Amino acid sequence: CLDEREDLGIHTEMFSDGLLALAEAGVVTNRFKTTWRGRVVTSFALGSQRLYDFIDGNPFVEFHGSDIVNDPREIRQIERMTSINSAIEIDLTGQVVADSIGERIYSGIGGQMDFVQGASLAPEGKAIIALPSTARGGAVSRIVPVIQPGAGVVTTRGHVQYVATEYGVVDLRGQTLRRRAELLTSIAHPDARPELHAVAAHRHAAR
Repeated sequence: CLDEREDLGIHTEMFSDGLLALAEAGVVTNRFKTTWRGRVVTSFALGSQRLYDFIDGNPFVEFHGSDIVNDPREIRQIERMTSINSAIEIDLTGQVVADSIGERIYSGIGGQMDFVQGASLAPEGKAIIALPSTARGGAVSRIVPVIQPGAGVVTTRGHVQYVATEYGVVDLRGQTLRRRAELLTSIAHPDARPELHAVAAHRHAAR
């Protein structure tokens, strides 16, 4: 979806094949980055052999430790920084679960909170959590009334900003819990919306 953009800059924990395609197409130039201008900055790469061949000895891609790349103080210096992270599930208050399915650990926490904080503080920055509305072939909604028991909150509802699914984008920053439930329900899968609406209505009926 970014193929027609121009002069994008990359500052990321992981450099992967999706970003490689943009770099090879000339979409990523890093010309206007506030820091490390002209270079992709990352802490590790993971992908195909073609990716490794591209970065081998290539000054266009510069590696630094995660203590630098993921430092919110570094990230916030990048003008118009847009962080994009994913999630396993999000509850109606905006709590983001990204590393576990219930008590089962699915992945590491990674730099999600670092990039959410850094992008939120950057000049004209945006922090986006992007996820499909469902899992298990459409059988399970990823936007849920409450998170599963034992699941870990990676990004708190106090830090979450934009949430995007294939049904739209909502901005939760500064919204009440009632309004957050309305906004998140609006971008949930249509099959999940009646239950989410009913739960939210009952939860906030006496408030």
